[in-house]
Amino acid sequence: MTGAVLTILLALLALGGCATDRRSSKLRDTLTAYGAAVRWGSFDQARAFLDPKYLEKHPLTHLEMERYHQVRVSEYDDGSGPIPVDDTTVRQIVRIGLINVNTQAQRTIIDRQTWTYDPVKNHWWLESGLPDITPGH
Repeated sequence: MTGAVLTILLALLALGGCATDRRSSKLRDTLTAYGAAVRWGSFDQARAFLDPKYLEKHPLTHLEMERYHQVRVSEYDDGSGPIPVDDTTVRQIVRIGLINVNTQAQRTIIDRQTWTYDPVKNHWWLESGLPDITPGH
């Protein structure tokens, strides 16, 4: 009887480890895809990573999206990568280099990202919004 209980416990622990591995793998894939979208200046594509609940509260206006078309990304540095807050939340600080397409002026912004895992949809969502590219931020 004790052997059966031990076997069940080990199986449950292994399943928990598999879920964690899948979640970590999904996070890695999500951050890579989001970083690529931003690096290539595809903010329309990056918008798809935003948490739908965030978008309900903070809908992006046409003017805000047009601002993203006025810059080219010259750098996307995620430093040491995401830092876990808990099992379903990570934070990441990213340095983004921007070039204004009209003036060719270059500047750097810091984007503080918060990502949350939705276990029902097996999906990581960006809760902190797209990078704030307005001058002075």
